[in-house]
Amino acid sequence: MASISPMPSRLPAADQIRGFLAKYHPDVAKQARAARRKMRTRLPHAVEFVYDNYNALVFGYGPNERPSDAVLSLAVMPGWVTLCFLQGARLTDARKVLKGSGNQVRSVRLMGGPADLDQPAIKALVSQALRRAAIPMDPGQLGYTLIRSVSAKQRPRRNAAGGAA
Repeated sequence: MASISPMPSRLPAADQIRGFLAKYHPDVAKQARAARRKMRTRLPHAVEFVYDNYNALVFGYGPNERPSDAVLSLAVMPGWVTLCFLQGARLTDARKVLKGSGNQVRSVRLMGGPADLDQPAIKALVSQALRRAAIPMDPGQLGYTLIRSVSAKQRPRRNAAGGAA
């Protein structure tokens, strides 16, 4: 079982995130940084959770510090970034852009990079997810970043060829 540190570091969150992203191919890290900037701009009132897990680096976005209340997340994989809708199974997806068949989560791989977040269909799904959230974002709250966990054991963050997929 992978060990998880509940208090990963005393370093500021920005420094820790730079270190997490440094494990990835520069192209993937660049896409992740840009996608994260877009999400922080779109969700200025959200608490951003960061998990440097066994499988991926994940940035979750929710109205408070309870991960179970999170609405969206970005999952940084060795070759791409994915936008996850944590209650995506309940969303109306007229354009059929969401992938997945589980009971809750649906996702969109950002194949065109962070610019995909500006596509009307994806923007509409994000808006719908926020409207349907059990707990809405508090417009009076200034969002912040919280490093939730860092797994001691992790899969390689670059594909076998060392680059982005």
